[in-house]
Amino acid sequence: MSRIVAAMATTDITAEEFQKTLEDNDILLVDFWADWCGPCKQFAPIYEQVSEEHPDVTFAKVDTEAEQELAAAASITSIPTLMAFREKVLVFSQPGALNAEQLNEVITAVKGLDMEEIHRQIAEDQAEGQQQG
Repeated sequence: MSRIVAAMATTDITAEEFQKTLEDNDILLVDFWADWCGPCKQFAPIYEQVSEEHPDVTFAKVDTEAEQELAAAASITSIPTLMAFREKVLVFSQPGALNAEQLNEVITAVKGLDMEEIHRQIAEDQAEGQQQG
């Protein structure tokens, strides 16, 4: 008898879905990848496995071949690249495949961020930029 498998913990997103996904999730991880990329294929099962351990985090994937404009807008120059957003703020961006331990460390660090401090710093930087402009 076949069993219905639960939906995968990672979600493929397009340029059209990116902004809404970012706005709808407190913590969003995005894996920029391509089918021809060996390290991407090595990272994919790790990303999937770790996603199942963190149901409070949204794990998205962007196919850089299908979503070239989004990859360009995100300044992706090397894949795989992992980006982490918290409260719509990019807080981590790094090219290269991670192992499960490294990925879990990134997630723990993102969860531990003092977002009040980060938002305050962003506001200060923006105010400073306006004064200089």
